Amino acid sequence: MTPPLLPGFRTVPRTGVIYVSHRAMECGFTTGDSTWANLGQGAPETGMLPGGIARIDHIDLEDSEHEYTPIAGLRELREAVAHLYNTLYRSGKSSKYTAENVAISGGGRLALARVAASLSDVNMGHFIPDYTAYEELLTMFKAFTPIPILLSEERGYRISPAELKQEILGRGLSAILLSNPTNPTGQHVRGAELAAWTEIARECETTLIVDEFYSHYVYDALPTETTHGMVSAAAHIDDVESDPVVIIDGLTKNWRYPGWRISWTLGPKSVIESLASAGSFLDGGAPHPLQRATVPLLDPALVVQDCASLQRHFHKKRDYVLSRLQALGIRVPHPPRGSFYCWADLSALPAPLNDGMAFFEAGLRERVITVPGMFFDVNPGKRRKHSRYEHACRLSFGPDLPTLERGLDAIARIVTAAKDGTSNRQEESPLDLAVVHQ
Repeated sequence: MTPPLLPGFRTVPRTGVIYVSHRAMECGFTTGDSTWANLGQGAPETGMLPGGIARIDHIDLEDSEHEYTPIAGLRELREAVAHLYNTLYRSGKSSKYTAENVAISGGGRLALARVAASLSDVNMGHFIPDYTAYEELLTMFKAFTPIPILLSEERGYRISPAELKQEILGRGLSAILLSNPTNPTGQHVRGAELAAWTEIARECETTLIVDEFYSHYVYDALPTETTHGMVSAAAHIDDVESDPVVIIDGLTKNWRYPGWRISWTLGPKSVIESLASAGSFLDGGAPHPLQRATVPLLDPALVVQDCASLQRHFHKKRDYVLSRLQALGIRVPHPPRGSFYCWADLSALPAPLNDGMAFFEAGLRERVITVPGMFFDVNPGKRRKHSRYEHACRLSFGPDLPTLERGLDAIARIVTAAKDGTSNRQEESPLDLAVVHQ
């Protein structure tokens, strides 16, 4: 039971990943327990990959790093971010990013919170399904009105430039929040299509707020001797000061340092100044020592090298997971083209496993963690009374291969038992979803 609140407080719902992790801990899961397989956590493996660069294993502190940094971040780190994007995406363009176009913050959620706190009274579009943490973010900040845009399985969880323009004009959208590549479906917008999106943003005077935390995880455009294979809206911006595009990224996924909580936002100087002002009351700035330690990680040559190893390694893991799921009768109608998630359709499994929450609970009894699809039905303020994706779940192939093998072996036992008419282990424990459904 949830304990009673003190006067004046409200119950804050957990995001999907936090809910499933908390529920797993109630069943005995602890981080690092090799008897469990956490296919729910949105985190990549953090060790060195074949062909990749060496991992940082310690940080030496300087006396000055016990002091505050500027709210917008260390200048040398802001310069390194600008240089990285200019090198990778803006070669030959006259308009370049500078340190003044970059703000540093303590992780992606905080970067998004700064952006949300800086928005005015506008309609902001967001896609469904999408990142679970967007829901509370879009609920808490009241200045703007979140407007959902449904992406259907039949259309590959994609929207054409023409349809995007129609949504913007028809719904009066002044901003759009999106992840690219997307979490949880693994689809992405790139090349000429992404160029068309940025042109529509200019034409319609609508700001694209692009979460690019999975932009190195791209599987249908692997690196060559002349291309790096990464995707970013930065490649299609004409003028960094006037084009309405704000980009958010950081170390968590693409650099595989989730514990560092270092992120950056790129945009026009006027936006960066607003974000710094928001940071002055939201958070006070990112950790000084980790900001300095991040600078060498942004060397363009090292980033390209490490990205190539990342894409080769995760491409193999993706194919392994897809083949195992297919053999179990779990459909992935649209295999991920990016990110490290499979958006799986459970509807062909025997009941009750064809329900994402029941599938998750059955998994806990075999020590495997998944995330029910219902959590990705981003519904700020619970304005919609219906829900969707009950027959879906998200499985991460972020963990190392032994963990994936252990987790998929557990899922195989669950599915086999259901098809044979037997049950797995103990009786199902009752769910307390009060923290999820307000």
